[in-house]
Amino acid sequence: MADQPKPISPLKNLLAGGFGGMCLVFVGHPLDTVKVRLQTQPPSLPGQPPMYSGTFDCFRKTLTREIQASSGETKYTGTLDCAKKLYRESGIRGIYKGTLLTLMRDVPASGMYFMTYEWLKNIFTPEGKRVSELSAPRILVAGGIAGIFNWAVAIPPDVLKSRFQTAPPGKYPNGFRDVLRELIRDEGITSLYKGFNAVMIRAFPANAACFLGFEVAMKFLNWATPNL
Repeated sequence: MADQPKPISPLKNLLAGGFGGMCLVFVGHPLDTVKVRLQTQPPSLPGQPPMYSGTFDCFRKTLTREIQASSGETKYTGTLDCAKKLYRESGIRGIYKGTLLTLMRDVPASGMYFMTYEWLKNIFTPEGKRVSELSAPRILVAGGIAGIFNWAVAIPPDVLKSRFQTAPPGKYPNGFRDVLRELIRDEGITSLYKGFNAVMIRAFPANAACFLGFEVAMKFLNWATPNL
């Protein structure tokens, strides 16, 4: 008699998904910082070089600047301090600044992300095997490619979000439409893909780690707590 598929456990998926997210952040966070720096750098003046000439130049300058700043005064001492100051300055709207743009990025990009991952898992599963038996290298490849497809969709709204969230209060009264208009007017349509190299260098390893972490955690939970 064929094995019956195990019922889905929301708690196991929650825990495994959280572990996968931790793996993604651990692998991808340094280049995420570089991505935001590239996206929010001001346009260079005529005859002047840009603040960052590319991904690796941004990484080097960011590292140097952070080392120098470690001995000086910083604007925020941590996450909670940042949240308190944002709330003090702008209320609850300040903490949720850029929510619409985040949704515009994450809804289509996440759909592409999981669709691509599940599609590739089925393609990579050998005949006669179950998807749950997929090897670690194939999970890594499926997750990495899914991450690339995710960010191919997400980059333009992500650039708008980064610009909007880091702008001084009141600079963009009409929201993302003002950001979009200014970017295209001052820097051209290609400005919507600022940070592309950093995003793509980060996308494969970070998302490969995310899905491998999820699958490994799920297998561990199924072994350790089969009745959960």
